[in-house]
Amino acid sequence: MLVDEIGVSVKAGDGGNGAVSWARWPARGPDGGSGGRGGDVWVRTSSDLTLLNQFVHKPRVAAAGGKRGERNQRSGKSGADLELVMPMGTVITDLNTGQAWELNQAAKRIKLCQGGVGGKGNYALRSPILTTPKKAQSGELGEERQLKLVLKLLADFGLIGLPNAGKSSLLNELTAAKAQVAPYPFTTLEPNLGVLDGRVIADIPGLIEGAHQGKGLGIKFLKHIEKVGLLLHCMAIDAEDLAKDYRIVREELGQYNLKLLEKPEIILLTKIDLADAKTLQTKLAQAKKLNRRVYAVSIYDPEKIEALQQILKQT
Repeated sequence: MLVDEIGVSVKAGDGGNGAVSWARWPARGPDGGSGGRGGDVWVRTSSDLTLLNQFVHKPRVAAAGGKRGERNQRSGKSGADLELVMPMGTVITDLNTGQAWELNQAAKRIKLCQGGVGGKGNYALRSPILTTPKKAQSGELGEERQLKLVLKLLADFGLIGLPNAGKSSLLNELTAAKAQVAPYPFTTLEPNLGVLDGRVIADIPGLIEGAHQGKGLGIKFLKHIEKVGLLLHCMAIDAEDLAKDYRIVREELGQYNLKLLEKPEIILLTKIDLADAKTLQTKLAQAKKLNRRVYAVSIYDPEKIEALQQILKQT
């Protein structure tokens, strides 16, 4: 299962405490070392979209703390940094401060939490006034954040439409994807991805009226359309009312985010193998009233699929 939204607590390592120690030779005096620094928490991007799954059973992660200082002025060992790897397209939000980071670049690396500074030992605390300090400093606490992680797919093309409009089947034909298909709504329970000539096509689970309010599969998947460059609006030729179906999907996009309505869009009239020539021409005319860019396709017509592939490669 693709986890695309989850909460996680991250904490940098605490600084180690300073030591109180006394030299035995050649003269008695403070020689306690300072504590080691706590490890930082970093995040790095990856193309693996399943990486948020790691937090399902591990909702709290922490870097190592610094070690306590030792005698003979020896500092404690610093704690190891923790590097978290998350999918490109993840939006990280600090729930307490509102600060946010977008992982929108390959191999991007950012620091989320700063490790605590180690406390000074009594050797470092000595001064002309206080020559024999009998106390040491405690290490500082490492920074901690309560985060919300939301994955928004960074695809070039997004297949959208009502349930059972043929999106997954079309994705399988256009790319080497192996999305599950069946002749009933909501077969697709999570986004499927395919790659065409180095460009990513995302099959977004079917929208229904009220999706922006959480109905059906709801807003869980609407967020994945925000980063898509071109919308491929699939409409089955056997639909009773193309204009109504088109309006439902467009209204749901606009209710969720008006900017989605500004994205370039192509209508794909799917399942044309189910219609005769006269019905096809009638439906094409109806679709072109909704959007001038309309292409008729069938997964059983290799020439139509190849033509669509060329269109997408040139877009």
